[in-house]
Amino acid sequence: MAVIDVAGFVAELKDHVADHGFHVHDERHFVETYSLRQAWEVDLHPEEACGGPLDLHLALEVDPRVLLSFEDLVIELEEGADPPDLHSFPLHFTWSLPPLPSGPDLLVLATELAGVGGPELPLEVSAIDSFGSVTDAAERTVGIVARVDVSLAGVYTGEAELLCQVLERCLGVSEYLLERSPVWLDTP
Repeated sequence: MAVIDVAGFVAELKDHVADHGFHVHDERHFVETYSLRQAWEVDLHPEEACGGPLDLHLALEVDPRVLLSFEDLVIELEEGADPPDLHSFPLHFTWSLPPLPSGPDLLVLATELAGVGGPELPLEVSAIDSFGSVTDAAERTVGIVARVDVSLAGVYTGEAELLCQVLERCLGVSEYLLERSPVWLDTP
């Protein structure tokens, strides 16, 4: 029997994001048959963005070696002792917008989002210019990604506030993007 119910944690995470102002739209679970690595993906968006243009994608990566190592550690603990915080799973947040005809200055965007995300949610901002054909103008797509570690000790001990700060920051980033997206989506 596993010491951590990952499926239960993902179900609680979906409830938790709903408590922080997001709508959950879809969930996927992938298992790699050779290595038994797992990925849990959840599609969501802020409540005020039901009609678009912003989506948020969560992805929890489960490495079976990390999980087994944590289970070995827990089994060796004395009864009632909490495990040390040595193991974690990466949780990725990816924001997506449609191509932006009047896209933002990336340096300004990255700087402002760093203030919104804070140290709890370090953000990576990037852009891709795509050309449908040689004669077409470039379509700029902005990518925003954050990665945080989910403490297995925190999941095991049932820390209720495990991701509250991160989810509040995610909502702040989402609101920032929603406020500015009409200008970016406007054709020059």
